[in-house]
Amino acid sequence: MYYFSIGLIAALVLVIDNRDLIFRSRRKEVKTKSEKAYITFLYSVLFYCIADSLWGVFDVLGLRTALYIETIIYFITMGGAVYCWTAYVITYLDRGSLFGGVLKTTGIGFFIIFMVVLVINFFKPVHFFFDESGAYQTGLVRDVLLIVQIAMFFVTFIYSIYEMLRSNATMRRRHMAIGLFGLIMAVLLTFQYFDPLLPLYSVGYLLGTCLIHSFVIDDEKEEANRELAESLERERRQRDELKSAWKLAYTDPLTGAKSKLAYIEAEEKMDNDIRSGKAHEFSVAVFDLNDLKLINDTCGHEVGDKYIIDAAQSIFNAFRCSDVFRIGGDEFVAIIDGTDFDGRVEVLDGFNSVMEEHVHKGGAVVSAGMSDFVPSSDRFFREAFERADQRMYDRKRALKAMKTA
Repeated sequence: MYYFSIGLIAALVLVIDNRDLIFRSRRKEVKTKSEKAYITFLYSVLFYCIADSLWGVFDVLGLRTALYIETIIYFITMGGAVYCWTAYVITYLDRGSLFGGVLKTTGIGFFIIFMVVLVINFFKPVHFFFDESGAYQTGLVRDVLLIVQIAMFFVTFIYSIYEMLRSNATMRRRHMAIGLFGLIMAVLLTFQYFDPLLPLYSVGYLLGTCLIHSFVIDDEKEEANRELAESLERERRQRDELKSAWKLAYTDPLTGAKSKLAYIEAEEKMDNDIRSGKAHEFSVAVFDLNDLKLINDTCGHEVGDKYIIDAAQSIFNAFRCSDVFRIGGDEFVAIIDGTDFDGRVEVLDGFNSVMEEHVHKGGAVVSAGMSDFVPSSDRFFREAFERADQRMYDRKRALKAMKTA
């Protein structure tokens, strides 16, 4: 039963060692052309090993009719596996060379001839037969076809080595593994030529598929994982760059307030909410810095920038829960809703008291005006803004009068 055992072990090891590829093919995941060719080859080898194992079972049981049919199936799977091997080698290694094209044509031709010979064998046992005692015997054509197979495996070995010498370091070991597969099969089939009842074909496939899985498939997985990690790292850097760009675009670099672009988008959103009837209660506060031009002209822009920063900080301190935008050199806007809305009057009064202290004791002076959105009459955000802007100018005149008093 050792013949049966070898084929069965080869089939089991093939499935276990290549379960990821076999089951991935059933899930119809995206595969490369060479990966598809290798999966096809794996299936062909699996069918061959099963047929090889069953041949041993039928032989031991002495089921001659079943054994004859099984021998036909055995040779069909053998020819198919040889063709699928050459197809994989060409797909993986070929760079459009004439040699690769010849090898591919040879593989197809071999399989066709193999099938024709099996048909002829029904009428004249040129390939195999069973003698009067029921023992399996081989014919001359079997020997010739086996020599052709040995030559094809050896040629794939030479072809792989040739491509290996032209490859980079990463691909070199993969090509070497594919070449060694061909060499192993060529050597083992040479021994099987002299003893057809040795299960060396299955042994060769067992060793060869393990070799390719270790040095080709696993290498490709590691490379794919590295490429995935690099891709994720690039995406992370791009995301960080996008966040930085977004921050630059939506944040005023001098004060940390939201930028004019952010204000324009906020105004558009508010208008959309008003049109759709989704607008909630809110107020608009408009701020303008007093005497900024005078400070820039007399003290310089560095002092003027410090004045703007101090003014912005006063606005932030008062309107802690509101979005504050810098929409001009000396102009800010706050959209007051949520937590700040209910106490907006008190917040504005407190802010104005601080500004009056700045008028008398020194500090950045900011004029402020505020207006509520009126749902019954306001059709646009701008209407509330304009009322607040007018009140801001009224407040500016009052602060100037207070300064000169």
